[in-house]
Amino acid sequence: MTDFAATKAMFDLPEGMIYLDGNSLGPLPKATKDRVAAMIEDEWGQMLITGWNKAGWMQQPSAIGDRIGRLIGAEKGHVMMGDTLSIKVYQAVASALEMNPDRRVVLSDNGNFPSDLYIVQGLLKSLGADYELRVVNPEDVAENITDEIAVLMLTEVDYRSGRMHDMKALTELAHARGVVTVWDLAHSAGALPVDLVGCRADFAVGCTYKYLNSGPGGPAFIYVAPRHIDKARPALSGWLGHEAPFAFDLDYRPGTGIERMRVGTPPMIQLAALDASMDIWDQVDMQALRARSIALCDRFIAGVEASCPELALASPRDGNARGSQVSFAFEEGYAAMQAVIEHGVIGDFRAPDIMRFGFTPLYIDEADVDGAVEIIADVMNNRLWDRPEYKIRSAVT
Repeated sequence: MTDFAATKAMFDLPEGMIYLDGNSLGPLPKATKDRVAAMIEDEWGQMLITGWNKAGWMQQPSAIGDRIGRLIGAEKGHVMMGDTLSIKVYQAVASALEMNPDRRVVLSDNGNFPSDLYIVQGLLKSLGADYELRVVNPEDVAENITDEIAVLMLTEVDYRSGRMHDMKALTELAHARGVVTVWDLAHSAGALPVDLVGCRADFAVGCTYKYLNSGPGGPAFIYVAPRHIDKARPALSGWLGHEAPFAFDLDYRPGTGIERMRVGTPPMIQLAALDASMDIWDQVDMQALRARSIALCDRFIAGVEASCPELALASPRDGNARGSQVSFAFEEGYAAMQAVIEHGVIGDFRAPDIMRFGFTPLYIDEADVDGAVEIIADVMNNRLWDRPEYKIRSAVT
């Protein structure tokens, strides 16, 4: 079993704060400061450009990709780091569309993160007017997987409510209809066990600055199933995805395996931060993490519902049907969240009325849950949120 008291001690958590927003930005592992400093001073500072060879920079995207691969149930050698999640979504959907050339429809749902939809809208406009992004309610996805769908693009865990799609069932249904699947694991990787191999997922993407603690702007990852990797054409045919980047050929030839999904120069400072975080994750059993996550979320739901009747649960009550977050709906949710934050509990707000709290067992325990419930109850029951300054919207909510 994972020692969660030990993992909590590995994070630099501000005193007097209960941090329930690791589903948006993970906190700083203590080892990250030294690891990044060493990369800057000893590698970049002393090795300069020779660090690509001497410090193994060029191998880091695939090496760290394999460590994340363990958390998401991927085969070794089929996860590549680099770039942003938006770029990885573009890569995956573009490649998936080319694998279904006689179809023109991408199916998604209105619980998907809007950025994913924006990326696909832009891609399809470039491809032509006969392409369509079809967006349905989450509960209606299965019945809309028809023979005209080229690609099914879904985020496994809804960023607002935490509701989970059944990846295995939907992927099986998609494959039966000849549909290629792209799964966004932004709210899954590090939050719950994922079994890409067992689900026979085609493509998957995800970010690392949430549960995986790589820091703001941390690199994203892409997964391509082995059965597709040698025929998936990279739509973004970048230099480092070339078969021989240092041959400097003028014509692009895709690299072998997952190497073809490289695009630009990997962000080595951020990868150093992620490397330090993965030293913690290498010690984590994902089944143990999942069990503890459900227990913490259940405890939080029970406490808030018992003390805050104005808040309506917006997440699935069944822990097996939600990710590692709990959301409550409240008409004045933005102001209430600002008051909760000022009183020492960090969550966030998602329009139109969602107060969202993330539960990350690596550094959240029962005492944190109980302390958070007490503060939220004080804010709600004493209407501490009903002040003008809490109703002024900041750029980031």
